[in-house]
Amino acid sequence: MAQLLIQTPGGETRTVPLAVARLSIGRSSAADLSFPEDSGLSRQHLALERAGDGWTVEDLGSKNGTFLNEAAVKARTPLKAGDRITAGHLIITFDMPVQSTARSPVVFVDETEPISSSTIVTSLESAATRGARQVQALIRAGTELAGHRPLPELFRLILDLAIEAVGAQRGALLTLEGDQLVVQANKGHGFRISTAVRDRVLNSRDSVLVRDTTLDEALRARASIVQQRVATLMAVPLQTRDRIIGLLYLDSPSLIQRFSEDDLNLLTVLANVAATRIEYVRLAEVEAAERFIRRELEQAAEIQRAILPAAAPQLAGVDLAGYNAPCRTVGGDYYDFFPYPDGRVAMLLGDVSGKGMPASLLMMGLQARVQVLADDPRDTGALFTRLNRITCANCPPNCFITLFFCVLETASGRITWSNAGHNPPAIVRADGRVEWVEGGGPVLGVLRAAAYRQECAQLCPGDTLVLYSDGITEAANLAGEEFGEERLAALISAHRGEPAASVVQHVTDAVAAWGAGAPAADDITIVVARKTE
Repeated sequence: MAQLLIQTPGGETRTVPLAVARLSIGRSSAADLSFPEDSGLSRQHLALERAGDGWTVEDLGSKNGTFLNEAAVKARTPLKAGDRITAGHLIITFDMPVQSTARSPVVFVDETEPISSSTIVTSLESAATRGARQVQALIRAGTELAGHRPLPELFRLILDLAIEAVGAQRGALLTLEGDQLVVQANKGHGFRISTAVRDRVLNSRDSVLVRDTTLDEALRARASIVQQRVATLMAVPLQTRDRIIGLLYLDSPSLIQRFSEDDLNLLTVLANVAATRIEYVRLAEVEAAERFIRRELEQAAEIQRAILPAAAPQLAGVDLAGYNAPCRTVGGDYYDFFPYPDGRVAMLLGDVSGKGMPASLLMMGLQARVQVLADDPRDTGALFTRLNRITCANCPPNCFITLFFCVLETASGRITWSNAGHNPPAIVRADGRVEWVEGGGPVLGVLRAAAYRQECAQLCPGDTLVLYSDGITEAANLAGEEFGEERLAALISAHRGEPAASVVQHVTDAVAAWGAGAPAADDITIVVARKTE
């Protein structure tokens, strides 16, 4: 059965079997596959349809287009295995397994003749008990290393297997961590390994055997050999297919049983098997840690979404809307509405420096403080001064917060506001003129003694106030050109007579189209307030 491998902006891959004759994809809940949070998708963006034994893709008149292997889809187009479809922020790979009709290369013939006397029969158990010592050692190593063990236990097991396999008296297993060798397991103490041996193993990937150190001109005078009375030694690389990850060192003070060339070959092979297992366990542990972090991030994202407004408040005289889309699973942008019993409503939009989890934690701290301080703000300047002092006491070095906060009297249209280094909001007048709300103080969290003032502005019927984060104006296209304030101003002026939610949609769609479907580089947040009467 053909299937789709859909990669979302969050990095997750979703497998969707094509078990129906037609499958539509879009932002609308009416689409067969709905991605409501992807602002780059149209409500009904594209469709895949069965055509005989194959499949086709068709763009459904989307705003931002559908691309097949980076070429725009203009008409219904056949798909082949491995084709890559881009729509909004989705990357979709079409996979259609090919069934082979060739005959099997192996055929079993039904015969009942007994096995002749010239045939030799053995089993794994027989080979392990009656085979050569090297065979027994490798069989045991394969059996022992196949089990799941954490790395510290695995290191000790590998060393024990190596010592037993060649009859050594002591040894050490070391791994390369960066450019340093770190002892992971040892049997015996006070090892003084010759740097000549170490460098030969690590740099030349050679396995080294010194059967009798007293006869070796290069080693017999070295302090590392003399002081420990090392009579015979071996050092082999822990080598995977493409790199050295460490070394295995064994020695003995006795010449009664010298290490042999067979011992060296056995230890070399065993070290290779062990190195491969070490890398496998390391990769498994990294993947487990990544899965844990991904689950933690998903839970953090759910918490963060819960503290943002589920919907804008419905108030007489003003039409409100807001939108937030983090560029990662969690983000550092924050917006909110605070309606008051006397008909006023507070609106704010903040942006924490940085991205991801650190920014989201600072954002949630900001939200908690604002919730308390914005209970009844009669003076936004005093609110900001106090908020800045608290933020300075809790904000890590090199971090800061930009914030615009305003209170709108819905009946009169009067706005009182303060700005801490945030992008100047835009007021779109009913006749289409755009005015930028300039002024304000420094960012929060840097200058503890900073003082902020309350400023005033006026909204008349038909006027629209737009707050936004720099993820909108600094969104770049493929040529590196930013969306910019001028394009934003022209866009909101062109749609000034439409509902606030429609203005939000026009802006987010335009920014997604400007980025040519690439994932956003920064969080995108916008708040719109339109004075209706």
